[in-house]
Amino acid sequence: MSAVTAKGPIDIIQRAWKTELKPTAVQIEHCARACGVARFVYNWGLEQRKRAYEERGETLSAFTLGKMLNAIKLVEYPWLLEVSKCVPEYALRNLDLAFKHFFRRIKQGGEKPGFPRFKSRHRGMGGFTLNGSIHIESRRIRLPRVGWIGLKESGYLPQGVRVISATVSEQAGRWFVSVQAAVEQTITPATGEPVGVDVGVAVLATVSDGRTFANPKALRASGRRLKRAQRVLSRRQKGSKRRDRAKARVAKLHYRVGCIREDAIHKATSALVARAKPDAERPSAIGIEDLNVTGMLKNHCLAAAISDASFGEFRRQLEYKAVWGGSDVVVADRFYPSSKRCSACGAVRETLDLSERMFLCTACGLVMDRDLNAAVNLWMLAGGSPESLNGRGGHVRLAEGIVPEGSGVR
Repeated sequence: MSAVTAKGPIDIIQRAWKTELKPTAVQIEHCARACGVARFVYNWGLEQRKRAYEERGETLSAFTLGKMLNAIKLVEYPWLLEVSKCVPEYALRNLDLAFKHFFRRIKQGGEKPGFPRFKSRHRGMGGFTLNGSIHIESRRIRLPRVGWIGLKESGYLPQGVRVISATVSEQAGRWFVSVQAAVEQTITPATGEPVGVDVGVAVLATVSDGRTFANPKALRASGRRLKRAQRVLSRRQKGSKRRDRAKARVAKLHYRVGCIREDAIHKATSALVARAKPDAERPSAIGIEDLNVTGMLKNHCLAAAISDASFGEFRRQLEYKAVWGGSDVVVADRFYPSSKRCSACGAVRETLDLSERMFLCTACGLVMDRDLNAAVNLWMLAGGSPESLNGRGGHVRLAEGIVPEGSGVR
């Protein structure tokens, strides 16, 4: 749905806000019980789907599973009534979504399908989703069957919007709520100079205009403490309180690593889109690569560093923020030689080792940082220029244009 105003088109978009809760002891107990219900219903539905397919070759949907559960829960599982009816409904929807992704991966091929697994309490508390009567105030939120819960961050969640759902989750002993709402947002097309963005391990992102965003390498920085904490955990006796404390220590360290990584990616992607700037200062197009992350992770020497950089999360955030900022995201083909191609003359090198951090063109003599060279090539692609040489060496015309300021290309 969209409308038009003097400033630009108004679109109804779905956005999510996540913040930490301040639950009481009674509320923590209720949330933990709801997480257990969601986990049980998910596992019950997975078992029913597997059995139906193996015995009758039948595929059960979330709606069918919901009718089956409602017919037996009063007799066999009366404790399911202690939480909101939304909890088991969304658990079965999540199971349906997991199978849809499973079948999609099978159809696409090229990656391990990954059959949906049973959820375990030992892998974390998990979460649950609610809808219906959800009200938000500056310092608290009201959830069905839970009541008013305090918020640690005042004024962050939106007020006066149509809330679609709220998901409560636990991580490292902390409770969070993620609110999904439909909001009106004015989106005006950006008219600024396109940019190219090359993501990497040494530097999180290199932009064609010369900017770079540092990679915090959060996992590597906390590696020693994580190893020590995991070593202590492995020596604790299962079922003991000391093991629970050691497990909580490991969870807190992983949570801290995730927060550092997420903060760096959010800051980098927000700076690239620059939504707060005028139309002429926001990039009209952003060029990025379609990286084969699954294949890159097979390099055991770089797998940990690539996972720590979170290329997939960087692209995901950049794509949805670009929509809000009125920018287009131009994704280069997986075989587009952004790193091997010279951004000055268009010549493509046959090989380029990872150890070569400076790009040297044997045709024109250009010497440039390899990441910046790739970013400039992506900038030319985002600007709508015809491609130069493709990944298989096919000849196409190189577009002429002004190189971005700060790139170092003359």
